[in-house]
Amino acid sequence: MQAVRQCSACAKRAAGGLVRNQEVSLLQRRGAACIRYLSTSEKRRSGVQKPGEMTNPTHISLASLSVGHGLWQVEDLSHNSLIRRAASVLTDSSSSFLSQATLALTDALTDYSKAVHSRIIFQKRYLASLGKMSPSEEESLQRAISGWRSEAAERLNECKHYDSTWINAVNLSKMAAEAAYSSGAHQASILVQTNIQVAQSQVEEARKLSAEADKKLAETKVEEIQRMAEYSAFLEGSEEHEVHEAYLRED
Repeated sequence: MQAVRQCSACAKRAAGGLVRNQEVSLLQRRGAACIRYLSTSEKRRSGVQKPGEMTNPTHISLASLSVGHGLWQVEDLSHNSLIRRAASVLTDSSSSFLSQATLALTDALTDYSKAVHSRIIFQKRYLASLGKMSPSEEESLQRAISGWRSEAAERLNECKHYDSTWINAVNLSKMAAEAAYSSGAHQASILVQTNIQVAQSQVEEARKLSAEADKKLAETKVEEIQRMAEYSAFLEGSEEHEVHEAYLRED
């Protein structure tokens, strides 16, 4: 009973903020006595305490009690609390992974679109200048077209690589969101779901741009086929005309 009264006195004095600095050490000793008393009482109700056996984990291992500057601090270390914390850490990590994968994929798609558009520009310039270029100008344009074709192919390979990584990041984030929600970390779950939606929106926009570039490239290829056919017909007509004139001169 004396230990119980001491516990009550400690709690009242700590809660009221009346403990002076010189009394902190005394409160700590009394707090330890309170814990030992509670543990001993628990053991008496459940059975005889074995030598060397620690206090009841219900009171000690799942809660951290400390006395400092006249205040009792209790930290919740229950299994549910620890699981929620771990789930929050998981959502943070998956969100970072998703953010980096999204940035890599959108950059690759943007670079691919730029390379395709650059190829289209030089290809159109080449088609418009057929029959009007010097050999050196024609060779220069052909080198530029070939260079941008290779650049687009490299960027396309990057898109495929990062697309696979991005899909894995999305799936991981979805699992993290489900785990956080089931563990009670609802805010963390909502946050990662929002991040997934933002990432999907950004990637969708970048894919639209690359699809438009592919469409324009296909149109340019059709135009190239038509223009080359016209140019070949023009050359054949010119050759026939030259042959006919030469024949007339011989006559």
